[in-house]
Amino acid sequence: MTSSPDTGASSPDSEAPSSFPDGGAPSPFPDSEAPSPFPDGGVPSPDNEASPPGDGTPSPGNGTSASDDLFQLVFRSAPWTFQSLYVTARLGLADLLGDGPLTSDELAVATESDADALYRFCRAVAALGLFREHPGRIFELTSTGEAFRGGGLAQFTIVNGAENFRSWADVMYSVRTGKPAFDRVYGMPAFAFLDRDEEARKVFHTMVGRGTVPPAVDSCDFSSDTTVVDLGGSVGTLLAHVLRERPELRGVLQDLPSVVGEAPTVLAGAGVAGRVEIVGRSFFDGVPAGGSTYVLSRVLHDWGDEDALRILRNVRAAMTEDSRLVVIDQVIPEGGGFHPGKFSDLQMLVVLGGRERTVEEFRGLLLRAGLKIRALRPPADDPAGSPRTEAVIEAGV
Repeated sequence: MTSSPDTGASSPDSEAPSSFPDGGAPSPFPDSEAPSPFPDGGVPSPDNEASPPGDGTPSPGNGTSASDDLFQLVFRSAPWTFQSLYVTARLGLADLLGDGPLTSDELAVATESDADALYRFCRAVAALGLFREHPGRIFELTSTGEAFRGGGLAQFTIVNGAENFRSWADVMYSVRTGKPAFDRVYGMPAFAFLDRDEEARKVFHTMVGRGTVPPAVDSCDFSSDTTVVDLGGSVGTLLAHVLRERPELRGVLQDLPSVVGEAPTVLAGAGVAGRVEIVGRSFFDGVPAGGSTYVLSRVLHDWGDEDALRILRNVRAAMTEDSRLVVIDQVIPEGGGFHPGKFSDLQMLVVLGGRERTVEEFRGLLLRAGLKIRALRPPADDPAGSPRTEAVIEAGV
């Protein structure tokens, strides 16, 4: 149960999403040189009805003092920002606006909401840049809002706006004890909660199973492989992507029985169902033997070191001398400076009791499991300029 779309783990074995969409995230400090979206830098006038692309508050660095900068940082971190995104996703507002502009009254009818309250809400969301407001209380999607329609990102927001958000209210507990606040808030571990809550499990599976494939997987060379084993692979989105590119490959998908039920549909839709064996079992109970490549994508960060070591030792026991393990996860760089993985690491602590790791921490963990790093491919920005933070670690015996 992490904080990222298009990624994730609706079960202990699932591909846990990164805490940032596509594994990446923009700097928390927007460009301080950006001009005000309003004439003369002021508030919108009656002639300027279109909503600004941002939230209209000054960026850190624009203040006249350090206290001004700190105020803006606190303001932008306030719960109303993310919770507004959560409600937007929960009500499906972006999907409703997908076919064209609607009035707030029409949206209120469609979502069974109070008309005045929903108008005020949409007005605020427009200030965040997802909608554009027109005269007559008419709203339309912006390009940012288009990216919020359905799929992994919206589901990621729902997950992080509900169960995870409550856990973060008790982050002090995690900092002081080193234990996940989720367990204290809900009285059970996150994965046990998902097993019991059908709605949360469905949302979580949608986020991790129907989200985008980690971009890092495209840097992996599968040309010498015969069988790719995707461990904790949810409904098979990543495996389907790999097999679709390599018709000669066969695959094995392993995840919990409650997770892999939808896998045949996903695999059939990709045209690869006939080449995949589905194994409904926890990787804590064993891993299929004989694979040429084993993949753990967005999985190890769900777990503390001892549980991660159990997983890796099971993989090692299944590997041959020629097999390799491919780990796709965020890798925290050494030293200071902003990096999304440092906040994803806190998310793992607060919700799952897991952690993001540095290269050296991965190296030590793999060595304890009898594996050595053979190659490390750092993340690279995609052609569109979106930052990527997930790296590929290849290991062997």
